[in-house]
Amino acid sequence: MEISARNGIKGNIADVKLGEVMASIKIEVTEPGVITAVITRESAEELDLKEGDEVKAIIKSTEIMVAK
Repeated sequence: MEISARNGIKGNIADVKLGEVMASIKIEVTEPGVITAVITRESAEELDLKEGDEVKAIIKSTEIMVAK
């Protein structure tokens, strides 16, 4: 996968909470520990995010995205 964002942290999904529209994805990382990304439910389902999945947290100035 090629993207222009350069601020990425690898981690594993610790928890997925699906709401009606949004999803909260908790990601365990070595440093600083755990970060949480809030993404749309549709995105969480399209990526088929599950606890234990290895992902990369992509950090933009205004948000944290999830890539798999």
